[in-house]
Amino acid sequence: MSRSAALGDARAFGKVAVLMGGDSAEREISLASGAMVLAALRETHIDAHAIDKDRHILGTLMDGGFDRVFIVLHGRGGEDGTIQGALETIGMPYTGTGVLGSALAMDKARSKRVWQACGVPTPGFRVLGRPDAAHAEGEMAACGYAFGYPLMVKPVHEGSSIGSGRADDPRALAQLWEAAAAYDSEVLIEPWIEGPEYTAAILEGEVLPLIRLEPSRGFYDYEAKYADGAGTRYHCPSGLDEGSERRFGAFALRAFETLAGRGWGRVDFLCDASGEPLFIDVNTAPGMTTHSLVPMAARAAGMALEELVWRILETSL
Repeated sequence: MSRSAALGDARAFGKVAVLMGGDSAEREISLASGAMVLAALRETHIDAHAIDKDRHILGTLMDGGFDRVFIVLHGRGGEDGTIQGALETIGMPYTGTGVLGSALAMDKARSKRVWQACGVPTPGFRVLGRPDAAHAEGEMAACGYAFGYPLMVKPVHEGSSIGSGRADDPRALAQLWEAAAAYDSEVLIEPWIEGPEYTAAILEGEVLPLIRLEPSRGFYDYEAKYADGAGTRYHCPSGLDEGSERRFGAFALRAFETLAGRGWGRVDFLCDASGEPLFIDVNTAPGMTTHSLVPMAARAAGMALEELVWRILETSL
């Protein structure tokens, strides 16, 4: 018998809204994640229903007689604390991280400032506003002077590497800055880290087996994450020795909890030239598609998708 079958009566959860879609740049990925979560919940006989978030969402949930929400919204409006705060105003239980932790994790710059204050290693960074002809040249020169090239450019408040890219020279930096600013009023500039990339899935204070990512595109961008045939290779087991796996996992859990993460999530990090971790960001409602990393780590831990979503739903109790 799977653990999900032994956890209890599915009726204890009541009527569950699987909240997906929304209007963020990650809408299509959220819909795909939501479909997988919905199917897995129904496999365990949970009374689950797909709800596409819109401006009437609170009325839909209250009028529909829902008892709790499984949040599988990605990006703004789903992982930034706004839906969490809205649900708290109507007393609706939900999965995962709360208002403060969601807002912090979604803001790449402020999460890094918290990490710096708490001794969690993260690459240095600068935050730029939207490009301004009067100041752009000086800002780019300051970034080049501080970090050298190449540089990583990304919107502060987007996920799935949307609007992100590698700048090898000032011209590329100007182009990527402009592209990132189309998504956000704040743009994060970091040094490019040449080292292996890992992700740590977190579930109820437990770190699942680490995954090492080997993208064929230079870095783990949107296409590498979600496109069929993108050529990304996933290594789980990660290839780390037992001591490093345990130490990096403990550090990832600390990075998650420092940002007030709770329930479940995913922590991404790179290793520098000395082999030490540098933490990049935290996802508080990670992808749950066929390409996604949390289900992959769960499988490596011997956990079927049905058990995984059951245990995530338990975080709403």
